[in-house]
Amino acid sequence: MLSLFLTRCKSCSHFCINNTGWSLNGTLIDLGNDYRRHMSGGSLIISNLDKDQDTGVYQCTAFNTWGSILSRRASLQFAYLDNFKTQSVRSAVNVREGQGVVLLCGPPPHSGELTFAWIFNEYPHFVQQDSRRFISQETGSLYIAKVERSDVGNYTCVVNNTVTREKILSSPTPLVLRSDGVMGEYEPKIEVHFPDSVPAAKESAVKLECFALGNPVPEISWRRTSGVPFPSKVKMKNSNAVLEIPNFQQEDAGTYECMAENRRGKNAARGRISFHAKPHWLQTMADTALSIEGNLFWECKANGKPKPSYSWLKNGEQVMGRGQIENGALSISSLNRSDSGMYQCVAENKHGIIYSSAQLMVLASPPTFSKSPLRALLKARSGSEVTLECKPQASPPAISLWKKGNEILQRTERIALLPDGTLKIANVTKRDAASYTCIAKNRFGTASTTGRLIVTEPTRITMRPTNMEIIVGESIVLPCQIASDPALDVSFSWAFNGQLIDFQRDSDHFERVGGSISGDLMIRNIQLNHGGKYVCVIDTDVENLSTSAILVVKGPPGPPDKVSVEEITDSTAQLSWTPGRDNGSPITGYIIQARTPFTVGWQAVDTVPEVVNGNMLTATVVGLNAWVEHEFRVVARNAVGLGEPSPASAKTRTEDAIPDTAPTDVGGGGGTKSELVITWEPVPEELQNGEGFGYIIAFRPVGTVTWTRAVISTPAARYVFRNDTIPPFSPFDVKVGAYNNRGEGPFSSIAVVYSAEEVPSVAPKRVRARSVSAAQIEVSWEALPTIPERVLGYEVMYWEDDTKPDTIGKVRLSGNYTLVNITGLKANTAYYLSVAAFNTAGPGPQSVPINSTTKKPPPDRPPLNIQWNMIGSTLTLHWNPVVAMETESKVTGYLRHRYNDILTVLTNRTTAELSLSANDNYLIQIKAVSEGGEGVGSEPIHIHKLSECNRQCEKSDLFRNACTVSSISAIGLLFLVDWLLSAAAYKAVLCSHPAAVQNCEAARFGALLF
Repeated sequence: MLSLFLTRCKSCSHFCINNTGWSLNGTLIDLGNDYRRHMSGGSLIISNLDKDQDTGVYQCTAFNTWGSILSRRASLQFAYLDNFKTQSVRSAVNVREGQGVVLLCGPPPHSGELTFAWIFNEYPHFVQQDSRRFISQETGSLYIAKVERSDVGNYTCVVNNTVTREKILSSPTPLVLRSDGVMGEYEPKIEVHFPDSVPAAKESAVKLECFALGNPVPEISWRRTSGVPFPSKVKMKNSNAVLEIPNFQQEDAGTYECMAENRRGKNAARGRISFHAKPHWLQTMADTALSIEGNLFWECKANGKPKPSYSWLKNGEQVMGRGQIENGALSISSLNRSDSGMYQCVAENKHGIIYSSAQLMVLASPPTFSKSPLRALLKARSGSEVTLECKPQASPPAISLWKKGNEILQRTERIALLPDGTLKIANVTKRDAASYTCIAKNRFGTASTTGRLIVTEPTRITMRPTNMEIIVGESIVLPCQIASDPALDVSFSWAFNGQLIDFQRDSDHFERVGGSISGDLMIRNIQLNHGGKYVCVIDTDVENLSTSAILVVKGPPGPPDKVSVEEITDSTAQLSWTPGRDNGSPITGYIIQARTPFTVGWQAVDTVPEVVNGNMLTATVVGLNAWVEHEFRVVARNAVGLGEPSPASAKTRTEDAIPDTAPTDVGGGGGTKSELVITWEPVPEELQNGEGFGYIIAFRPVGTVTWTRAVISTPAARYVFRNDTIPPFSPFDVKVGAYNNRGEGPFSSIAVVYSAEEVPSVAPKRVRARSVSAAQIEVSWEALPTIPERVLGYEVMYWEDDTKPDTIGKVRLSGNYTLVNITGLKANTAYYLSVAAFNTAGPGPQSVPINSTTKKPPPDRPPLNIQWNMIGSTLTLHWNPVVAMETESKVTGYLRHRYNDILTVLTNRTTAELSLSANDNYLIQIKAVSEGGEGVGSEPIHIHKLSECNRQCEKSDLFRNACTVSSISAIGLLFLVDWLLSAAAYKAVLCSHPAAVQNCEAARFGALLF
């Protein structure tokens, strides 16, 4: 069972469908009695399709209250493919070898597009097309240009319907070689060629076939007789036997030639492809409403090839009698109501048909002012011209007259009554103020509309803005004030350079200030782009006024441009540039700046002339360093200030030159025996003036004349001269110069440098060592007597194990010291120590090593169970003794640190009393003391200033006992801190009340502790 769905019947957007119907071959389909056909949403659905009943042309008719229109036509055809006539084997085709042959397919009756193929002998061996074999998709026949022995066999034509996808096979056709010899060579004979005239529709795909028989096998080629080459879209297939032109256009039309050629000759076939196109609209009509007895003229134009013909439909029927049709135009004279309806212009050629629809409404109605009444209140400026329009809707058009009050108006020198009903009053005065009524009449009725005219005094501008000059960043108010008639509604607006100012969007800079008679404009923080023409526009009900002013904004100059280096030497650069905008104030001068890889940012440079005035666009920069890459920029200035700098110039290197800067801080000394060490501060790279930079070192013994010179090219700033004849610590005159590829530069001033000296030759004597603590040993020795070598100080070496010198440590003392404390040592450890004198040549011989052992370490436990109490300003402390272990130093006493004034007290007991000042804060810590040093400190005890309450308690015998803290451990006290601090807030009340002695005690703790 097959079903068909014909697309929904729909019209143009302006045509509202009330009902639809379908016709077949011009006859309306009766859907009520047809069980196979029904409509759904305007679409026609056909079930159980029948070839005999359903083939034909379908068309939809859409109806509404104004009429009906027809849709485009839809053609329904049924594709089919009948079988070949029954035949077991077709007649054999006898052919000589080398001869061409055509095997006919002869497709059976069919509908729908077919494609063809051939089977050789048996399926699935299909004939492959090449330059010798070709299957025409027009006729289905198989063409063999030159038969070979391998071609002998049975050939079966395969026909495929592309719509139904049915496939049928013909009976086999035997191909047999004749025995009377081989066919000789002969010229091409074109067997497949296209018609002399080929119509082609626009945008269609055109295929031309051309194939020839011949011996040798002919070659196929194509050309246009006009000589125009084929565009790239043209394709050739099947060894050029098929020419395809996709998307055919007007320019593709013309005469095409197929040429078949072999060495025996050539043959050609020609045909003309003509361009055809279905119609398309150039001009259509629109919905029209005309008054009764009026005239209608509608014209539609379409383009197409062949040229389309036109016809007109009214409500789906041919226009007859009432209308005149000529070249696509429809005209109807003296319209009546029966002419209303839906009209369609139809353009058609053999490639297609198109429809354009429009509605004609013939109107017949009395006058009405519902859409165009006079304004109830009209205002006019005295002396102006007033125009009152009378535009009623009426069919046919109405005749109108005017009344002023109850008096009918007549034409005068000032009063004009126009044919379209418009009333004009020139040079209006106060006497013209009144009620005006327009009365309209036609054969269907009468209507009127009334409005009252008020005449007002002209509006005057009392304060206008004036042209101004202002500096960037300032603020101004442009005035705009008026005097106007009280009856008028007034509004102000401002335009800037022709654009209306949006005060919401531009509120950062623009604000309208003033009342109903003032439209002043405030401009805040004025910028350069605010310069221009400002127009104040005053709008009233009767007139528009405006006043303007030019605002010139002055600012620093804009950046100069195109800075370039015209000429450069080793110390100068000639620059040129183009000026930037002066921004309202003439440019008075320029500043030149430069930047190199060695400067921090941009630096101003010296120029010639020294002052570059605003009229100059060139200057010479002087004082540049040679062989340095420079960038330049220019900054303009005017009376307002300095502007933005220009873009940087291209990087340019100055020429090289002989160094002009000598090394500085020449000195040296030290080194080893027979050495003269010379040092200096290197010349910075930016002062080296060229490539190949190096140093020249000159030296001589003091008092001599001849200089010894040395040259080094490394960037080092140190030179060592070695010679066994150099006496130790001998003075030399030294100077250092610089050179590069251009030559030698200046030398530094002469400095005196001493040669290396010899180390001290004698070791210190009477070296002694004393263990001070677990981490400290005191070493002393006897100073050396006068010896030939210099002694700059002493060096103490110490190590743990005489067999492991890598554990050595050193302490060096400059000067004539003979005692040092070595700290940071390990506890209870034996150390070896020796002393040597040193100078710039290094240390001399060491003394004989001695040894000393550090003390045992102090206990690593703090004193525990610390108890304390305070009576008045006296603090009493108690703690448990610290007992040293066997590996620790014996406890010899205890230290009490008071950190407010960093006071340390030593005691050998486990109790102590301290007298505290009432005005100080205290932090008290207790440590054990032994030979090995101080032990670990206890948890600190924090005692704050004695409170006022405490001082009062001290003065009173009655309260002294109540203000005592006794035997509270420090740890326990920490948990009371929060409660005590809260209680401190009540201390003044508690201490002043006689019955609150106990509370006074608690409140005082919060103020004194932590």
